[in-house]
Amino acid sequence: MSIDNIISQATADAVKALYGLELPADKIVPQTTKKEFEGNLTIVVFPFVKAAKKSPEATAQEIGEYLQANCEAVKSFNVIKGFLNIVIEPTFWVGVLNHIAETSDYGFKPVTEDSELVMIEYSSPNTNKPLHLGHVRNNLLGYSLSRIMTANGYNVVKTNIVNDRGIHICKSMLAWQKWGEGVTPEKAGKKGDHLIGDFYVIFDKKFKEEVKVLMEQGMSEDEAKQASPLMAEAHEMLKKWEAGDEEVRSVWRMMNEWVYAGFDETYKRLGVDFDKIYYESETYLEGKEKVLEGLEKGIMYRKEDNSVWADLTNDGLDHKLLLRSDGTSVYMTQDIGTAKLRYQDYPIDKMIYVVGNEQNYHFQVLSLLLDKLGFKWGKDLVHFSYGMVELPEGKMKSREGTVVDADDLMDEMVNTAREVSRELGKLDDCTAEEADAITEMVGLGALKYFLLKVDPRKNMTFNPKESIDFNGNTGPFIQYTHARIRSVMRKAADAGFVIGDYSAVEPNEKEIALIQRLADFPAVVNEAGRNYSPALIANYVYELVKEYNQFYHDYSILREENEAVRSLRLTLSDCTSKVIKTGMSLLGINVPERM
Repeated sequence: MSIDNIISQATADAVKALYGLELPADKIVPQTTKKEFEGNLTIVVFPFVKAAKKSPEATAQEIGEYLQANCEAVKSFNVIKGFLNIVIEPTFWVGVLNHIAETSDYGFKPVTEDSELVMIEYSSPNTNKPLHLGHVRNNLLGYSLSRIMTANGYNVVKTNIVNDRGIHICKSMLAWQKWGEGVTPEKAGKKGDHLIGDFYVIFDKKFKEEVKVLMEQGMSEDEAKQASPLMAEAHEMLKKWEAGDEEVRSVWRMMNEWVYAGFDETYKRLGVDFDKIYYESETYLEGKEKVLEGLEKGIMYRKEDNSVWADLTNDGLDHKLLLRSDGTSVYMTQDIGTAKLRYQDYPIDKMIYVVGNEQNYHFQVLSLLLDKLGFKWGKDLVHFSYGMVELPEGKMKSREGTVVDADDLMDEMVNTAREVSRELGKLDDCTAEEADAITEMVGLGALKYFLLKVDPRKNMTFNPKESIDFNGNTGPFIQYTHARIRSVMRKAADAGFVIGDYSAVEPNEKEIALIQRLADFPAVVNEAGRNYSPALIANYVYELVKEYNQFYHDYSILREENEAVRSLRLTLSDCTSKVIKTGMSLLGINVPERM
């Protein structure tokens, strides 16, 4: 049992014995005592004041006296208004450290057959362009969230819905047919997703040229866009695709295969994967069927131009298009179809969509529509809404080709990691193969950590130069500390040091602070799962690393002559490296054994 649980249970016993108030122990959550006050843990007593019929100070004093008399873990206490600050018996921390050292999956809850099934959707790429920096944040958040939810005892299914149909795909296809001259990824010497992305940009350029000419002929911009022959061709191609035209479909299949091969490379290097991939080309008909079913039941309505809509004004929203006048589907229709297929495939208890905050309205609508169409899970879906990533120079735009490509970004990060590591002499003792592995690990670790340490709900600016720093709140700083601890453990083994009995050692203040920080890890994992926030894990690991480095600076480990004290410090070091490694793994980040 953790020290927090011991104090929670003892406090529950105290309020029952003193005031007859029965409270579940898990409702009493001790906080870490503020640094300016004496103590390790603090209990807020205001919830007990009414039952005690005393002032907050008197209530805290009584509970403190009870704990000191009845709980072995409590050495002393002090009261600051309604806050009971508890000093834990120093030797008790040794037992806490032992528990951490002996627990193989420390901080994790086991996944069982009875565990709730959580499906997490992330990535959701379009097959008309390669993955970019925005996709990178999405993938990292989704993958990290899947690991955090698993650590909290959920059975997790990672899923991806690929946007492989629609007008944007037709734009790339049409541009390739018109101006591609039969080029393939092999002929171009390019990844397939990059090649197709080039044609998406070409389409937009040619479309703008048409619009400009039409506006010079006297049309307004909106009129010119409507009258564009190129856009009309793209829409005609979409209709042919939906009608099953084999010529269009064969081009579509060929180009999509190029893109999938490119995506797979990027996902592999980024270190993310999926349990199940859905394709909108296979789900849109399911959605169309549900919408037409809703039309028959009077849930939807048809306009004079033959388009199908949902009236959501009674729910505080507006009218939502579900089928265009030509019968083609929109994204919302596809999402309805995908939801239907997923729940046929899996007994889902919770559905989490990892999608940017520009889609907040979309998910409000989707939730309502699923509910109206009779899907019991409709109102319970979770939209994990995250902020956009911008660059120091501003926003990215796919059509204009001004996005930061995911592959280029990873290359840049690894190259920068190599340069910085060489300058600092971090690779001096490494073979060429080791140096390559370490720089890949550090470069990608820097990227992942920088994107995940920020509250996911906030917009953020990504600056590659800031992320690769061996000091401060960065991935490389944490990775280097882990390597440093592993070096200490190797040197201890080489010197023949064996960890012996340290039960009689009374830890000093810094050792206690570090043990307490390690003891907080399970609660942080739990909170990160409840709040869907990898940032909580990232910042916890950073604080742990800072705490360890302070301890390392102030106290000798290998030169400590007292065997019991040295054993405690080696155990403390080993446990710290274990929690760093586990915490970073929840972010999808690897840590090196040496640097």
